[in-house]
Amino acid sequence: MIAKTEEDFNGLKEIGKIVASIREELVQKTKVGITTKELDDMAGNLFEEYGAISAPKGEYNFPGYTCISVNEEVAHGIPGSRVIEDGDLVNIDVSGSKNGYFADTGISFVVGNGAPELTKLCHTAVEAFEAGLKRVKPGSKKSRLGKAVVATAKENGFTVIMNLTGHGIGRTIHEAPHHIYNYYEPSDDELLKEGMVIAFEPFISTREEEVFQYEDDEWTFVTENSFVAQCEHTIIITKEGPIVITL
Repeated sequence: MIAKTEEDFNGLKEIGKIVASIREELVQKTKVGITTKELDDMAGNLFEEYGAISAPKGEYNFPGYTCISVNEEVAHGIPGSRVIEDGDLVNIDVSGSKNGYFADTGISFVVGNGAPELTKLCHTAVEAFEAGLKRVKPGSKKSRLGKAVVATAKENGFTVIMNLTGHGIGRTIHEAPHHIYNYYEPSDDELLKEGMVIAFEPFISTREEEVFQYEDDEWTFVTENSFVAQCEHTIIITKEGPIVITL
């Protein structure tokens, strides 16, 4: 989407604030002993209160209002009976729509007393997002974001997931540009445009560089022997600087 009008900006900011609020509420409520289904039910109630629609459920008939991934699960985790335990690495990913505008956000964090490496991993995901954000401006090559992400990962002793990417967003949950890589791809020389709306989401990994789909369902992406942390926000690109609508 290219945001052009005041209506566009206001609509995007409204849904951005909603999904950010739901994300933060779920992060605060993620305690030892709670199930991922209990967290997701909270999200469903909040979507209703805000008059918004869950994008995974509304667009793809996903079996949950949010994606909640734990430990070996990296993305699109289905909320269910899984109980959160001390030291778990959890990802809360919330996307939604209101009045025809979409926003997407996600964050990984450690519950309770986790391993120091996992805390560092989560901090690195945020750092990688911030490094890429500095490259977000009209006329900049999209590939510069991935270059910043992979450099930040390597500086901290990690790598990146190469087969999960950011994407365009705005009037639908996934639209052009269809890929914003977490690594440097020189051929990806598309230029960012004024008004473009993107979901930028670095995935930082302890070892592996690819995820695969979990055999028991059609949604969840996992790793065999790695932990992965994500930091995702929806951004409107402007001449005055990027507007992060999901903070």
